[in-house]
Amino acid sequence: MQNFSFEIIASSLRSRARAGVLRTPHGDIETPSFITVGTQAAVKAVTPDDIRGAGSQAILANTYHLFLSRTHEVIQGAGGLGAFMGWDGPTLTDSGGFQVFSLGFGRDHDIGRSSTLFPGEDIQRFSKVMDVKESQHIKILEEGALFRLPDGTKKALTPESSIQIQEAIGADIVFAFDECTSPLSTYDYTKEAMGRTHRWAERCLAARTHYDQALFGIVQGGIWEDLREESCRIIGGLPFSGFGIGGFLGRTKEEMWRVAEFVIARIPDEKPRHLLGIGTSEDISEMVRRGIDTFDCVAPTREARNGLLYTADGRLSIGKVAEREQYSPIDAGCACYTCTTSTRAYLHHLWRQKELSYYRLATIHNLFFMNARVSEIREKILRGEF
Repeated sequence: MQNFSFEIIASSLRSRARAGVLRTPHGDIETPSFITVGTQAAVKAVTPDDIRGAGSQAILANTYHLFLSRTHEVIQGAGGLGAFMGWDGPTLTDSGGFQVFSLGFGRDHDIGRSSTLFPGEDIQRFSKVMDVKESQHIKILEEGALFRLPDGTKKALTPESSIQIQEAIGADIVFAFDECTSPLSTYDYTKEAMGRTHRWAERCLAARTHYDQALFGIVQGGIWEDLREESCRIIGGLPFSGFGIGGFLGRTKEEMWRVAEFVIARIPDEKPRHLLGIGTSEDISEMVRRGIDTFDCVAPTREARNGLLYTADGRLSIGKVAEREQYSPIDAGCACYTCTTSTRAYLHHLWRQKELSYYRLATIHNLFFMNARVSEIREKILRGEF
């Protein structure tokens, strides 16, 4: 692709960490980079100016949700996602594959972003459902996934329609449609789903009509090394512009990093690597050390809205009574708009009174904190100090 390239500028001698530049039609992304999630073509509570001010380089929107509301058609008429949002930087869209899990087995078994199970907890109590192969809410066929909506209607998403929708949205980087398996899936089902993901990947490549977008393939295979190795070989051998690491990565942080490291060692080194849906403040160093170039996660913005603010000492719960008369910023070392204008006491007041301005100020801070941490790591890599 003439409009897309990836250049590695510096690599660590002690780890797989590297600093690079992803060049897209709407600007460069200096890597490693945290990609801000704007599910519905918006980052809740903040404007594009706020997002830029917080140091974000790119925004990722959700294909499934924009398709469900038929907003992708409106976005196409506006000239693409960036023009629609008033955002002049690079954009990404996921494929809708995560919703195959989250609205299927995830919904059936209460697993996923709000789960008390995943990651890090024993799943043996779920053993009776581990052999379930069909969700109550989604039917997965070779053709694609059939979603049953709350009102009883059904929507189908296939590799071809996922690409068609993403082309209408017009993001700079798009992802191949995949089946994201549950942490409760057996080896046999994970292998079956992985094979389907590989066939869907080839169909996504064949369905493309807009070659000014970079298409990333997604490596699946769950926690099993032989499956991940096979997926790396097949997806890595297809003409994708980059690679996403998706699916179930493990029940603990340590297992997640082991799986990620295993995959990274087996996909083409010269292409960018994106970790899908994982990226809390404590994850950053571990991801970069293992060779991740970009990653996205809703956690920083969602936790901000839920009263959890990031500091160098860990998360701060702004609603606690102890913050009522704290006249210091959230984090003494932070240069974000919120920390330079507001105290913990004021944010505590806004939170307790449910003032809408709290959500903006909190989101700006958590985004700035994440971006500043990643930027600092990038500088260390460039200096040979990471």
